[in-house]
Amino acid sequence: MNENKVLATVNGKDITNQDVYTFLNHLDPQIAAQFRSPDGVNQIAEELVNQEVLYLDAIENKLDEEEAFKKEIEIAKENILKQYAINKIFQNIAVSEDEINKFYNENKGHFQTPESARASHILVEDEEKANEILDEINNGLAFEEAAEKYSSCPSKENGGDLGEFDRGRMVPEFEEAAFSMKDGEISAPVKTQFGYHIIKLAYKKESGISPLEEVKNQINQQLIMMKQQEKYLDKTGILKEKYKVETYF
Repeated sequence: MNENKVLATVNGKDITNQDVYTFLNHLDPQIAAQFRSPDGVNQIAEELVNQEVLYLDAIENKLDEEEAFKKEIEIAKENILKQYAINKIFQNIAVSEDEINKFYNENKGHFQTPESARASHILVEDEEKANEILDEINNGLAFEEAAEKYSSCPSKENGGDLGEFDRGRMVPEFEEAAFSMKDGEISAPVKTQFGYHIIKLAYKKESGISPLEEVKNQINQQLIMMKQQEKYLDKTGILKEKYKVETYF
């Protein structure tokens, strides 16, 4: 869509698609998503027209000269300047590869991954039914088809697939069975509070340390935040010596 397309003109000022996009980008993403359609764009354009005529009316009636407005401007100016000053402190903060590597090697325990598994299951109410289904599977019925046909769990829509889960996420009986199985194995019926499960294990992963490449961005962000905190406290500490500060807490 042409960002420069003029959607309306108010007193000689054009309102374009770009103005609409800018407005949307300042909204909560979930709310903005409701307006990302031709009708939604028109609604936002209409709102921008409303705001523009209100602005013109405010200028004509000299609302910008009222003391209350001037106080609001000063408050806004102060807050913007504070944030601008903080951003200036944080300028040019960067993290090197050596720093990332050093942090990773010194803090590997923070990147421990738990034991995990991926499994599918078929859930039914009674053991007799579970054994009947297991017989059908052993006689050639695909596990996924059996799940779609018999399982009472919503995972039936995905052939019973529960996705990957860490140890400690499932009920104990299910977890004990799943983590004691071999890849590709199908269990005998397992009783839990939900009923009887026939479990098919896709794979297991041992606990371990995440490789550096997987956590590099995470480390980079953490180190940047640490440097920002350090520079912020250093700067404000110096300024507290320069300006008179009295605290009552």
